[in-house]
Amino acid sequence: MNIRNDWQLPEVIELFAQPFNDLIFQAATIHRANHDPNAVQISTLLSIKTGGCAEDCKYCPQSALYDTPVKAEKLTTVAHVRKEAAKAKAAGASRFCMGAAWRSPKDRDLDNVIEMVKAVKDLGLESCCTLGMLTKPQAAKLKDAGLDYYNHNIDTSPEYYGNIITTRTFQDRLDTLQHVRDAGMKTCCGGIVGMGESTTDRAGMLLVLANMNPQPESVPINMLVKVEGTPFSNLESPVSSLDFVRTIAAARILMPKSAVRLSAGREEMSDEMQALCFLAGANSIFYGEKLLTTPNPQTNEDMQLFEKLGITALAV
Repeated sequence: MNIRNDWQLPEVIELFAQPFNDLIFQAATIHRANHDPNAVQISTLLSIKTGGCAEDCKYCPQSALYDTPVKAEKLTTVAHVRKEAAKAKAAGASRFCMGAAWRSPKDRDLDNVIEMVKAVKDLGLESCCTLGMLTKPQAAKLKDAGLDYYNHNIDTSPEYYGNIITTRTFQDRLDTLQHVRDAGMKTCCGGIVGMGESTTDRAGMLLVLANMNPQPESVPINMLVKVEGTPFSNLESPVSSLDFVRTIAAARILMPKSAVRLSAGREEMSDEMQALCFLAGANSIFYGEKLLTTPNPQTNEDMQLFEKLGITALAV
């Protein structure tokens, strides 16, 4: 299938406007042409440095600017990462992701993270990190350490971005992603829905992702999890289940080869909603009881759902 990097906003808006059944059918057809429709890639995410972040992302309980239940913790140890990665592999995960609440890592912190990456790779797992903004030399060091993926979400459309974050620009995010690409790593890049954005903003977010060349290998689509103390804790603009599924379907159509991942917000999703997401082209999940600092379905619940749907986990 030909991958396009020249999508126009009216085309993407038109995708969202299709009758629901037509949109899902188109997405499912593209998904089957490019992926096993009954296999899902499983990733586990560990917070290696929690809280105390200088950024003002209005959805994030790890910001030092907000009074939230999340308490700041120092960078964890390599031994702890090795232990948690081994547990994740035993539970069926094929990728281990490490997240640190930094605006950008200091070089001395990066040296510790590099040892964590090596520990994960020694277990035969794919590795992924999300550490904030990177310089070009930092991206090169992570690549040399064997890091497979770097996660850096764009969150929303360029036009809506300023309503969510003011401490770094949309271009800052694109610059980090370019450093990651230039270093030869794969990108994990997506966004969040349910933050008061319009359908046009959701289309605009996916437009930016789809027009990256190459497209992100992994595209996490998050549903806002409201956390007490954040500016978005009382936001009165929930995204409907069907609108979320539409976003998944549009992502699959625009990015046929990418892994489209159900990420934050799965705790609030019914089995039926998740099943629709898999039908619409989602083929990756975060697995485990916590997604950084917010709840995630228990591992056994995921396995029960997979059994009901006849879905298997992609092999490690």
